[in-house]
Amino acid sequence: MSPAKINELFDVLRAACARQFGFNPRRITTGMRYVGTEGHGKNLVHTFRDAGTHSQIVLKGTFASLRETRGDKPHWTDAEKNHYQNTDAEIDAEIAAKQAELDFTRNCPLYQDHREKLLSHYKEWPGYKAGGPNPREAARALIQALAEAHDARLAAFAEHMHADDPEHLAHLLLAPCHLELEAARAAGVGGR
Repeated sequence: MSPAKINELFDVLRAACARQFGFNPRRITTGMRYVGTEGHGKNLVHTFRDAGTHSQIVLKGTFASLRETRGDKPHWTDAEKNHYQNTDAEIDAEIAAKQAELDFTRNCPLYQDHREKLLSHYKEWPGYKAGGPNPREAARALIQALAEAHDARLAAFAEHMHADDPEHLAHLLLAPCHLELEAARAAGVGGR
């Protein structure tokens, strides 16, 4: 499907979700991804999925439906619906908080000390080392090793982020890597 047609579908989706569920159109734009069509003829629907939670919205004509269950997993919890109903001010505050979190991580001693090691697990990075774990596994292993060693930098990072889940800490630690990869791509560096 052409990008223009997908953009038209997003216009209809934003209007339908705002009208039917009180969802903020900005949240639809940033959170939803177009998956494709399902069915045939009069039963044809367009499916959209949240990038993080995988909750789906089905669009038929100008009517949207939330798929509240998909297989065995429940979707569209009250918290998720509330997240999509955030006001522009709430969305802006969330963006500012994420940016502050990213800025802190990027400049903290924990990231600075392990930056090259973390980046070396990305194929797009010029210093990529083949044969190792993927970036997420490498970050988890690093967090685990530092936790077992009672590393003060990890403790300070976890305290500042109000997080103690190794998976979440790994995610936070990898976030600046993605910015560095984007900057390297923009500069024409790397690119395997």
